Amino acid sequence: MNLQRPNADDATQSANRSRSVSPMSGLCSRCIDGCRGNCEVFKATFRGRELIYPAPFGAITAGGDKEYPVDYSHLNIQGYAFGAKGLPAGVTAGPDTAVFPAVDTETAYGWEQKVKMKVPIFTGALGSTEIARNNWEHFAIGAAISGITLVCGENVCGIDPELELDGNKKILRAPDMDRRIETYRRYHQGYGEILVQLNVEDTRLGVAEYVMDKHSLETIELKWGQGAKCIGGEIKVKTLERALELQRRGYIVTPDPSNPIFQAAFHDGSLIEFERHSRLGFIDEEEFHAEVERLRKLGFKRITLKTGAYSLRELAMAIKWGARAEIDLLTIDGASGGTGMSPWRMMEEWGMPSIYLHAAAVEFCQKLVDRGEKVPDLAFAGGFSSEDHVYKALALGAPFVKAICMGRALMIPGMVGKNIGKWLDEHELPATVSQYGNTKEQIFVCYEEVADQIGKQGMESLPLGALGIYSYCQKIRIGLQQFMAGARCFNVPAISRRDIMSLTQECAKVTGIPYLMEAYRDEALSILES
Repeated sequence: MNLQRPNADDATQSANRSRSVSPMSGLCSRCIDGCRGNCEVFKATFRGRELIYPAPFGAITAGGDKEYPVDYSHLNIQGYAFGAKGLPAGVTAGPDTAVFPAVDTETAYGWEQKVKMKVPIFTGALGSTEIARNNWEHFAIGAAISGITLVCGENVCGIDPELELDGNKKILRAPDMDRRIETYRRYHQGYGEILVQLNVEDTRLGVAEYVMDKHSLETIELKWGQGAKCIGGEIKVKTLERALELQRRGYIVTPDPSNPIFQAAFHDGSLIEFERHSRLGFIDEEEFHAEVERLRKLGFKRITLKTGAYSLRELAMAIKWGARAEIDLLTIDGASGGTGMSPWRMMEEWGMPSIYLHAAAVEFCQKLVDRGEKVPDLAFAGGFSSEDHVYKALALGAPFVKAICMGRALMIPGMVGKNIGKWLDEHELPATVSQYGNTKEQIFVCYEEVADQIGKQGMESLPLGALGIYSYCQKIRIGLQQFMAGARCFNVPAISRRDIMSLTQECAKVTGIPYLMEAYRDEALSILES
């Protein structure tokens, strides 16, 4: 089994000098006195805590690259030449009716008041990181015109430089949150929604009250965790003044910016940044139900929950308590995930890997259903990026999973589209782009589709990152249609666990999905013996 190598990775901008490396430690087999670097131990010798995080912060996203014994690549998708499921009522399956463009990729989530999406994907939580803030217009508008849900993540209000608080340290004015909600809504066309996430600090600041009173938001999300890390949200802070401001607002800031030692280190240039951390959340069933009820009384139509790669115990709590509280969606994020900022070794080495966690979630939900209980709609997250991933996760999670949450994969098109706009302005298109043309109309294959949706005049002010996200969502949608048609599933609810197979016995044991030499064997033998 080839697992990830410690002590050297592009995420931390480090590398081993030697080609021969100790598998456990990641140290070079022969460490030379006088080596000029550049492994993590070498760099940590003089930069210490900075080596905990992927770099450079604010300009990158990072995804764990550890290889697990079983992952979604160990599942394959079934294809059939017989029958069809999910065609509209009254339509008879045949070569002229069961064509792949006829596949319906719409989905919906929610306990009673459903939210429809054109494609069964939505964004991961885009919160207080610089990547999310700097690219928000691209991300938000792209999600809105694509007809998918956008999750505005934690700490957005708390780090806003223009935040205004009252005497009780509750929000009076939060311009960045206003901008984020209004940007999405300006382009929203009835599919998907924007929802806002709450952590400990957000709750203390009164974020839920603010977004309800100011924006009449319909959905709020409680956060227990994520797949990338098992601590609270983090950002880097580049100035002493800003670090002190966030500390005054109640955040944990390290190193302590009020300590004269660290102030001196900052002034002499050795300490170049501080970290702002959110507190750990602690869950309790009674308090969870009380918080859900409090949020409903504030006026929210839907309550969702995001949980991370915790143990099976916490997974069971999320499912059981969520069922009792009748929450509208439970997003289950597995390791190792992706992030705008998480400790690198933590991302690599903690938590339940996605496919293991997701398989257990389906098992637990089925146990409750078999006892006559209703469970919340689920979404799976944790390293997904393509249409085959979406199909496999929907099939593994059927019938409980309604959508797939994507982090970095839905951010990258926004950043690429934004940069194409920049390169066009500067007349510096790289060959990878210019081979398709030298205008945005030529470069973006979906340009006319979006123009038809929002009008030619609207295209003049449309951020090109939004066009990039739309194009990516169309790739997912059409690719998904092709896989679904091949499996004769003509709408999302038609996808079942029988429509995938395990490539190894170990995968079959983990997922409960039959080994490929066992899948449909009984049906095959009955045909042979008939």
